[in-house]
Amino acid sequence: MIVCHCEVVSDRDVVESIDAGARTVAQVCGATGAGRNCGGCVFSVKRLLCEHEKSFSATPFTEVAGATG
Repeated sequence: MIVCHCEVVSDRDVVESIDAGARTVAQVCGATGAGRNCGGCVFSVKRLLCEHEKSFSATPFTEVAGATG
């Protein structure tokens, strides 16, 4: 499905950017080109991010060296 008609960005493109590490709408838009013109696709990008948020929390916690807490 095309998410951004202005830049011809598909939902697969968005998901690939999320899988590659994008965690915000701005990061997804920067990686894919979506949202640069009319901005009508931003809500769809946000929806896809929310749908994939569950997979973010399913990843194991990684400690930062030197961090305490």
